Amino acid sequence: MDKQALQALLRESRALIDPGAYGLFRSLRQGRRAPGLTQSQMDQLLHRAQGTYNRLETGNYPNPSEDLLRDVARLLAFTEHEWTLLWRYTLRRDPPTPLDPGSGQEVVEAWREVVHGISHMAYVADQSWRVLDYNQAFADMFPDRKVPENSMLWMANHTDARRILDRWEECWLPLILPQLRSAQAAMPDDPTLAEIKEVVLADPVTGPMFRAGGVSPGAQAYRYERPMLHPLKGPGWVHMCPAQPLDTPGIRLMIIVFHQGAERPGDSRLRARPTGG
Repeated sequence: MDKQALQALLRESRALIDPGAYGLFRSLRQGRRAPGLTQSQMDQLLHRAQGTYNRLETGNYPNPSEDLLRDVARLLAFTEHEWTLLWRYTLRRDPPTPLDPGSGQEVVEAWREVVHGISHMAYVADQSWRVLDYNQAFADMFPDRKVPENSMLWMANHTDARRILDRWEECWLPLILPQLRSAQAAMPDDPTLAEIKEVVLADPVTGPMFRAGGVSPGAQAYRYERPMLHPLKGPGWVHMCPAQPLDTPGIRLMIIVFHQGAERPGDSRLRARPTGG
């Protein structure tokens, strides 16, 4: 637990909340009214026992529950980035879900400009892999340039994916399905992920592989570079480069770097590396 950073985050955020908005007030201190909610008022508004919030802010509350952290973050009007910081400072991991269930549903205009300014294939998806925006290079990888509504569902089930994603069953599925399994476990109430899981389980190829779980050892060799039969450029290899905007943790920016040719780029780099001696 990073007590110093946690105290600064909570104290500064608490000072921004007007007690008057909740019908409360702060007593005079040193000749002026101190700003923000008191720790006691935080307990009152959180419906927690006296001293609960003090223990959290001072870093003396080991393993606080998700409910407590969520209630504190909402009361202090945290952004998604501050929500993530709260988890990292208290539990040293990222939150399992966004603070706002609707986070990641929209792409801010600046990120749209980023996507369309990238020369490689690129798209933006929400936490359920719904495609929110994409550039022309990404559209070019689909027959008739018809981009699917959900990239995970397309990769795991569509007949075109089984052809375009070369060696689909060997190189792609063992890496795709664990991602779906992990996301569905973290967000069991997400209807989109639940629908994709049902489709995957009903398929004679993906169903048994999904139930088995895990990543096959052979597929690990393809976690960075995977073969693709591009509809316009022919055979090649793609390097998947995911990123996530800090202000919208539910959103993913995926950049797909395509290297044309049957030879795997990593193999040629390995052969070109000097051996020394």
